[in-house]
Amino acid sequence: MARVPPFLLTLALVLAAGAAAAQTPSYDPITFELVKSSGIDFVTNSSRTAHRHQPETMVAGAAFLDYDNDGLLDVYLVNGAEMTSFDKTKPVYWNRLYHNLGNWKFEDVTEKAGVKGRDYDQGVAVADYDNDGFPDLLVLGVRENVLYRNKGDGTFEDVTERAGLKKPDPDYGTLWSVAAAFFDYDNDGKLDLFISNYCVWDPKTEPLCGPKGMNDYCHPNNYKGLPNSLFHNNGDGTFTDVSVKSGIRKVVGKGMGIGLADFDDDGYLDLFVANDTEPNYLFHNKGDGTFEEIGFVAGVAYPEAGRALSGMGADAKDVDDDGKIDIFHTALSSETMPLFKNQGKNTFMELTARAGVSSLSLSRAGWANAIVDFNNDGRKDLFVAGGDVMDPTGEFREKVRQTNLVMANLGGFKFTDATPQAGPDFSTRRATHRGAAFGDLDNDGRVDALVTALDEGVELWRNTSPTPNRWLTVRTIGTKSNRDGIGARLVATTASGVRHSHVNTAVGYGGASDVRVHFGLGKDETVTKLEVRWPSGIVQVLENLPTNQALEVREPAQ
Repeated sequence: MARVPPFLLTLALVLAAGAAAAQTPSYDPITFELVKSSGIDFVTNSSRTAHRHQPETMVAGAAFLDYDNDGLLDVYLVNGAEMTSFDKTKPVYWNRLYHNLGNWKFEDVTEKAGVKGRDYDQGVAVADYDNDGFPDLLVLGVRENVLYRNKGDGTFEDVTERAGLKKPDPDYGTLWSVAAAFFDYDNDGKLDLFISNYCVWDPKTEPLCGPKGMNDYCHPNNYKGLPNSLFHNNGDGTFTDVSVKSGIRKVVGKGMGIGLADFDDDGYLDLFVANDTEPNYLFHNKGDGTFEEIGFVAGVAYPEAGRALSGMGADAKDVDDDGKIDIFHTALSSETMPLFKNQGKNTFMELTARAGVSSLSLSRAGWANAIVDFNNDGRKDLFVAGGDVMDPTGEFREKVRQTNLVMANLGGFKFTDATPQAGPDFSTRRATHRGAAFGDLDNDGRVDALVTALDEGVELWRNTSPTPNRWLTVRTIGTKSNRDGIGARLVATTASGVRHSHVNTAVGYGGASDVRVHFGLGKDETVTKLEVRWPSGIVQVLENLPTNQALEVREPAQ
């Protein structure tokens, strides 16, 4: 073999290093620290049985809410029950509420607050449905849902029956619910309720699946789907079921995560629903109290391959800040996790592969997810709670426990895997992750995360991203609009550009996140203009706002 001259070898190494550097995407680091000894000692209990009943693999719900209005986000977590008696009396099955004491310490106030739950629960939704200034809880379960009204004194009351939400379904009796979104679909100032329902399930008739002697969870094809539900808020503490009248009940699927947004910018909130092994739905709000399902026509029912995926979590945000709200949803391994770019006029284009997300997600399974600017560089990143659907002790155990995934936004609708550099715990911690909630738990301007895992403790991730980028957090207070301002569109203009967001708590898979809107702003020290378009139609403009602050914006009279 001929010897390469030293100068040529040196030149080759320099060129190779340059090429590698050119290929290595640059982004401000995203890092997380696992918070230990926080006081959140919750363990999700699926009550896994030898039969492997389907609900056991789907317990997820996590929520961030400031239930006592002290300025700190508290944590609510849902749990399973004894399978198949659904007995929830043992403390190991209770849902839990943790009060944020500050400095990353939490206190369990479940019994005092009266929110232990009473079903084999799956998800949770949060909003101030009665406009009294205190966030309320809706817990989603396999057999029933429970509405907890916040009394404002540190306690909640079960108002499910009084609110009209306990009536049996006329066709199915009970509906297995996974996720929900509070939103004002008719812009009357009162938050209505959409519920994503999964499938018809009866433990007495459920088949056995998996290899002989090693049962595992059945494919969704073994179950019939369910229609979703829509309830109109009457303004007196009660709701009316308008599922049929509105057109929501016309289609049957296997509903999971919900993406809530005004996708066509017509002033009315629409709904994206990720379906499990069924085409996704996009319910277009026609503005007259009815919805039309347009998922196929809009281009979000299927990915480019034309095959329905195992849709799990969903989030809707303006990924590229072009003024049009995009969709990101999770799925299982070998399916990829679609990223749909909004083209306007109720049309979307899947850019999963071109965005780099296909290669990053193909070998992974994801549940809860979010579109969040974690490093405050002004570009929204992607987060996925990782874990496969199958039994972590079964035949497929090698692939079930996975790490979470964070993908950094490089701009131009391109993403890269930031997980390996996101911290030693974050990059290596494997579990059967399911639910997640996102919000600034310590009010330092960086969005933190909490992730649940089946039959393990929750993971509380403190955002420690080191680059000192600027930020702005906005809490909207509606007067003519609903008090939370859910559905309000916010546009922040700075020297470096324009950034878009909207108010929504329904994020991911059966979860609820911080009601406050968070903007990462890079190096910009001033928001020259903040425009708030309220659901009422009122447009409010604030100017020359210093960044690195939490701002409360109250809707003006006109």
